[in-house]
Amino acid sequence: MLADIYGRKPMILIGIMLFLAASVLAGFAWSMPSMIAFRLLQGIGAGAVQPVAMTVVADLFPGNQRGKVQGYLASVWALSAVVGPLLGSLIIHNLPWAWVFWINVPVGLLAALGFVLFLNEEKRTRAVSIDVLGASLFATSIAALMIALTEMETTVSSSASVALVVSIAAIVAFIRQERRAEAPMVAPDLWLKRPIAFANVAVFFASMSIMGLTTFLPMYVQTVLNGSPLVAGFALTMLLLGWPCGATIASRQFARFGLRNIMITGSVCIPAGTGLLVLLTPSSSAILAGAGSLMMGFGMGLLNISALVLTQDSVSWSERGSATASNVFSRNLGSTLGAAVLGAVLTYGLAHSTNGQPITPEQLRSLLNGAGAVVTDGEAIRLALQDALHSTFVAMLVIAVLIVPACLLIPRTQLTLEMPQET
Repeated sequence: MLADIYGRKPMILIGIMLFLAASVLAGFAWSMPSMIAFRLLQGIGAGAVQPVAMTVVADLFPGNQRGKVQGYLASVWALSAVVGPLLGSLIIHNLPWAWVFWINVPVGLLAALGFVLFLNEEKRTRAVSIDVLGASLFATSIAALMIALTEMETTVSSSASVALVVSIAAIVAFIRQERRAEAPMVAPDLWLKRPIAFANVAVFFASMSIMGLTTFLPMYVQTVLNGSPLVAGFALTMLLLGWPCGATIASRQFARFGLRNIMITGSVCIPAGTGLLVLLTPSSSAILAGAGSLMMGFGMGLLNISALVLTQDSVSWSERGSATASNVFSRNLGSTLGAAVLGAVLTYGLAHSTNGQPITPEQLRSLLNGAGAVVTDGEAIRLALQDALHSTFVAMLVIAVLIVPACLLIPRTQLTLEMPQET
């Protein structure tokens, strides 16, 4: 929203500077609460950078070229997702841990310099009030929902009920606030546009499914299939191989097949890949797990980039920042709720094992650390984990199937062929 009011360049530079300042402070963190606070600031800065960067691409390229550029960005994300953990491991073993955060500073400064030198836009003087109340109510609702889901992982407690009531009350107040705010954080007219609404719903469910994959597939390979951490990592890496491949293919076929058809194809690939995970048994090969990961990643590549381009192409220049942010927000919210909901399914399954032996966190940690041989009744624990993780994969499949009707409800649209203009 702020990028639509004050321009892309000021907001992305502010986001970069906030992210870098928080990175420096995180390196000097003196306690866990201080680390959490500085990481929160990092998240705010990153939340400004990511959607605005995508919006800049939409400003610079027409619809028939934008997909190709967004495909490049998807490839960069996939590469960083693989290189990042490896680089972090090298830093931890050879440098003080603070450099995990401080390494962001030179990279961030170079990015900021690039925007300063090469991103030219007219100075904006539009004066609009900021919807601080709406943002506060929304943050309260999401935070309370996270607390409720966390508390419900084992049993429904009074604190979980109170948190759920607070979440519902805050979201109701938020909707009322957005209807009367001069510059709402979430413009109802924007979110209710049919292409944007169903594209965001599809991305939301897809992100929930992918969060389950990245969280629980390595656990399954290590504990149930007795695979090494390296094998588990390779199974998950197939996701990062399929994703940029799907995004690249989609970006080159927009004009030929249309955004809607590509999204529908992606929506079918994701539950198909999840279905392969449901078929996993203790005697399965890790290759089957990798195949499911590859197919889900390919589907996400097709779906995400098409949904982003569709969202950006459905609005004018003055709304493009908000529209892009709605797409990124749907992804992040789906990931957050996916972790909470699927984590609750797993926790319930572990606590109510069919063999009558609940699994403690210590036992699970021992298996993940490779000490499963010394755990009493290790084989029984693995079978219980098979049941619990199988239930989690089934829940993932149910969520993934919901992506299909969301994509089918998206209307057919034509890509903008002209260079986008400011309005």
